[in-house]
Formats: sequence, C-alpha cells, structure tokens
Amino acid sequence: MRPDGRKPDELRPVNLESGYLDLAEGSCLASAGKTRVLCAASFEKRVPSFLSGTGQGWITAEYALLPRSTHHRTPREWEKPRGRTQEIRRFIGRALRAVCDLSALGERQIIIDCDVIQADGGTRTLALTGGFCALEQAIKILRERGEIERSPIIEHVAATSVGKVNGKFLLDLVYEEDSRADVDMNLALTETGRIVEIQATAEGTPIAFDELHRLYDLASNAIGHLIKLQHACAAKQRRGNE
Repeated sequence: MRPDGRKPDELRPVNLESGYLDLAEGSCLASAGKTRVLCAASFEKRVPSFLSGTGQGWITAEYALLPRSTHHRTPREWEKPRGRTQEIRRFIGRALRAVCDLSALGERQIIIDCDVIQADGGTRTLALTGGFCALEQAIKILRERGEIERSPIIEHVAATSVGKVNGKFLLDLVYEEDSRADVDMNLALTETGRIVEIQATAEGTPIAFDELHRLYDLASNAIGHLIKLQHACAAKQRRGNE
C-alpha cells in the first residue's frame, strides 16, 4: 500500500490553475497531491549578453523552495544557490526552450519563476508542467499586446517521476517513496512523445535495461494525461477572459 493509497500506476490528483497572479504576464498554481508550486512568467525586453545582436530570444527559469515548504525550515538561498537548485533551474529552462522557436521572441526573454509552496516529492516535474502553462499564458498576452507577432511554442511539454521502491514500479513518487527508492527517474516528454530529458539514477541497486523500459512506459502514459490537463487549463483561462 502506498502512503496515500494510490495504485502503482496512478498519478496524484493534479490541478493546474492558470492566471493565478494578477500582475505577471503568465502564472499557474500547480498542485499534485500535497506538492504545490507557484509558477510566474515575466517578460523582459533584453537577452543575456551572449545573445546580444543575434536576433534570438531566450527562455530561462528560476526555482526555489520556500522556507516552510518542507518538514523543517529550508534557509533561503540569498547568495549562491545550492547544486540541486541550479540543476532544477537548468532542467526547467532546457525543457521549455526545447519546445520553442526562440527566434519568434526577437531579442527578448521570458523568465519562469517556480516557487515551491509545499514539497512532498515531484517538485521539479510539477514545476515544469505548471511552468509551461505560465509560459503559454504569457505568450498569449504578449501577442495580444503586439509585443510579439507569433507564438514561439512548437508543442506542449510536461514531466513526471517514476521509481522502483521495494521491488515495485511506482508512478509519481511522494517524498516518503522517493527518499527510499532503489531507482529514481524524472522524464520530460513533448506532446508528440519525443524525449526532452531523462534523469535516472540507481540510488540502491543497478537497473536492468528492460526495467528502464517499464519505467519509461509508466511515465509516458501519465505525461499524456498531464498534457491534456495543460490544454484544459488554457481552455478554461480563455473562457474566463471572454
């Protein structure tokens, strides 16, 4: 029995609430069980120095755990972010750039801030899934303002976690499962099923290749459902604006 009573191949209840913030160009409150991440998209008419003069835009991400998002207070990272934080920021930014044509932005950038309000496993994958919703809303607003002529988004992207815990293959691990997993894997896929990123580690025992396939199949089916939720989130936001 899993801690929250789910079946091995069952996602936690997921909710994506677009337009959660009034002032950001795009925003989404993403929830999966007890894990909650607030994602906000901000538009800037500048790019990092290495892109100056190229005519190409940029999409990047920030990620942080709020101090009491965890069981014990997590100190704020005022100066140099921890290695885990930097890794997750890069993961989110890479995945979002992979599904966008950055030339459509011109020399402008969009920053996706992902702040974990409460953490119970799967924060990076939920941040990416919700971060895409915030990006999509921001693109819509920027086009309405005339800031950009066309959408840079090529297709949707979402992510989830899977793992092997006590010999069982599980989808969407909560913290209690993730902390004792023999194998932990994060998978990001596009709407057409193309791989954006696979992060897989044998925490306890090495994994066989056929087991990797089982984990992949478990995650890919769930990601298809998450992308449907992203579409539903955008449709609900459109209806709310009419």
